[in-house]
Amino acid sequence: MSYILCLTSLILQKNMKRQIGTYQGAESETLVIAIAAIHGNEPAGVMALRELFQMLEKEPSENPNFQFKGRLVGIIGNIQAFEKRLRFVKKDLNREITSENIARLKATPQYNLDFEDLELLELTQFIENEIKNYQPKKIVLIDLHTTSASGGIFTIVNENKASLDIAYKLHAPVVKGFIKGVGGTTLHYYTTENLGIPTIAMGFEAGQHDDVLSVRRAIAWLINCFQAVGCINSDDVENKHSDVLKRYSKKLPKAVQIIENHKITSNDNFKMQPGYKNFQAVKKEEILAYDINGSIKSPLDCLILMPLYQAQGNDGFFLVEEI
Repeated sequence: MSYILCLTSLILQKNMKRQIGTYQGAESETLVIAIAAIHGNEPAGVMALRELFQMLEKEPSENPNFQFKGRLVGIIGNIQAFEKRLRFVKKDLNREITSENIARLKATPQYNLDFEDLELLELTQFIENEIKNYQPKKIVLIDLHTTSASGGIFTIVNENKASLDIAYKLHAPVVKGFIKGVGGTTLHYYTTENLGIPTIAMGFEAGQHDDVLSVRRAIAWLINCFQAVGCINSDDVENKHSDVLKRYSKKLPKAVQIIENHKITSNDNFKMQPGYKNFQAVKKEEILAYDINGSIKSPLDCLILMPLYQAQGNDGFFLVEEI
């Protein structure tokens, strides 16, 4: 087999692995692209989408009036990292998604690309093909995640008005300021400006990586999201899905603003103090972590988000305040 044929075969095999499932209704306006495991050590999103596609296939037989307006595609973001159960193999894929980087990858022979470069190129081509083939009038991009710490669930948005309007309807705290603190994520790249089609982009943090309930929360959020963007009717959404999200958002703020992102490198010997949870209150001068320079203290009274309790990652923690 020639090199080109061999490479084509490998790409087709990976595309089959990448696609979790598809579901398409009669109306063809909205394309929903749900990405899971763009961080490979976060399997709950993959499990949630697999179960969701089974639910969608069964729903018409149990509810003859059920209609899904649009097309749903579920995909794995970083196949190689997912198979290894690593956040990433060489570099964080969800910090590499920029127009400049994608243009560079398209101009580079594939045999010169490393793990995440190849994943990003294939992921980009997969999504571009879906858009080209379906020709939607609106795109909803969903990025499913979990955190290494336990605690509350939350929604992250790219902060355009359309995304914010939807996010506030989903019974989970909304985190603002995320896209200013990091770069190269799905929420940065998948925008109306880049895709040329009205686009809503949101991420959902469903809970701790290994918590089996993170799968249930991801399913509940997805179903509520489908209703909010008009893919399914409110009559087809059971109250239990909203109740799941409301229960885990109880006593949490409706919205917060990120005020600090503590960046780290592999040379910092960063170690988070044990026991912190998402949205836990911290006091000014409270010791949050240690690194090679000593203790790291909170600069003010606030809340902590995504304290890092895993080996990989460049965000030690986020500090937020209620808005």
